[in-house]
Amino acid sequence: MRLGVLDIGSNTVHLLLVDAYPGARPVPFASHKRALSLVSFLDENGAINDAGQTELLDFVHEAAQFAINHHAEDLLAFCTSAIRESANGEMVLARVVNETGVQLTELTGEQEAGMTFHAVRRWFGWSADTILNLDMGGGSFELALGGDEFPTVAHSVPLGAGRLTREWLPEDRPSIQRLKEMRHYVREVLAEPAEELRQFGKPSMVTGTSKTFRSLARITGAAPSADGPYVKRVLRADSLKLWTNRLTAMSWDERVELPGVSAIRAPQLLAGAVVALEAMNALKVKSLRICPWALREGLMLRRFDHVLFDSTAPLSSSVGVGEVALGRASALSLAQGSTVL
Repeated sequence: MRLGVLDIGSNTVHLLLVDAYPGARPVPFASHKRALSLVSFLDENGAINDAGQTELLDFVHEAAQFAINHHAEDLLAFCTSAIRESANGEMVLARVVNETGVQLTELTGEQEAGMTFHAVRRWFGWSADTILNLDMGGGSFELALGGDEFPTVAHSVPLGAGRLTREWLPEDRPSIQRLKEMRHYVREVLAEPAEELRQFGKPSMVTGTSKTFRSLARITGAAPSADGPYVKRVLRADSLKLWTNRLTAMSWDERVELPGVSAIRAPQLLAGAVVALEAMNALKVKSLRICPWALREGLMLRRFDHVLFDSTAPLSSSVGVGEVALGRASALSLAQGSTVL
């Protein structure tokens, strides 16, 4: 089965096509993405303006055609905080389905945390025992802990790297005072969820997901992405503390020169480093493992579980992405994949 997953995030919009069949791991087939920061199109009322909506519609059209051209059999389409928290999010979602036939389903922060945790569990397996996963997006930061396929406890807090950069560190080379104020705010927001998570005791494994965590691990010495997903990558709190101080003194252009740091994420890297370090300190974590799978993979895996292993839903009954029912099929797929949360 070839499945498409369309992810409308805070920094990028991304369609990933993967192939899977019973008993096999999903294999990436093709990818189509664009740097699109929807939050940069917010007006003074917090609504996505016409230009932002046009950019979004153009990409969804492109993605749907890309999926058709590459013979995808089904499509999951979802969005997270960028649209979820905009003042006109419902209107934007309605416009997307009316003009493209693709229905974007909103995930709550807790669903993001749960599905990302699901992907981490599948990657590391049952031998990892109790996992604590930290996931950093552009708009929110998720924490999830548990010993099963889905977390026992999950939190989503408004500490995304992009959000904090816009609200606290919009200038290149922010002042020490402003950085201090943001750090205090991050600690306050993390205090309650961290306290609850600590009550469950020390996890067997701590993991980090998202591009920001991968970039932070890379600049602190982890292997490059070219070495492949199976190389062990670790982010250590002591190294992160050192690099957080270094990033404070670096301009955005200087950060782009660092290994594994893209131009669109360079301004956000300092905020991301602060959140990661404060979370690791609050949870008494000295190091964490980087997991290459995250939210997209979690949704894929859950969808494959329902389609490939459910005798009531044979592959031949899958709705083709070229049909008018594409949006409804996408909504149904995602709803089925989220029932456990």
